Amino acid sequence: MSYEEKGTWVYLVVSVVVYAAYVGVLLARAGGAPLAEVEYVAPMLWAIGAAIAAGIVVRVAVEIIRPSESYRSDERDRELARRGVAVGWWGVVAGALGALVLALVEADYFWIANAAYLGFVVSAVLSSVTTIVAYRRGV
Repeated sequence: MSYEEKGTWVYLVVSVVVYAAYVGVLLARAGGAPLAEVEYVAPMLWAIGAAIAAGIVVRVAVEIIRPSESYRSDERDRELARRGVAVGWWGVVAGALGALVLALVEADYFWIANAAYLGFVVSAVLSSVTTIVAYRRGV
């Protein structure tokens, strides 16, 4: 597995795990109350920071445990990453449009912020899965 493919796997796993933990924290804090009343700003900021830190730490750990033969990207790696990013942008677009619609209907800030955050997570998943499938199919 190439260095770039390993990084894509780390990005996918970290994005999903951290977002799931964030949602878990919100649901636990809600305790049956409406979600819009839950304090979400600090957990969201912590989740974003944790995703960044975990991505770095896990990537380093993966390379320590199973070092790559080369750390250079070739043309194929760049093309697959480009395809993944192109597909992933649709997640950002969907999240931004969702947040915009929520703002236009004057929804609670909670829903607007979470729509935007979900858009980033969907983008990470879409781009990672697209890239990994391309690697696996030998494109």
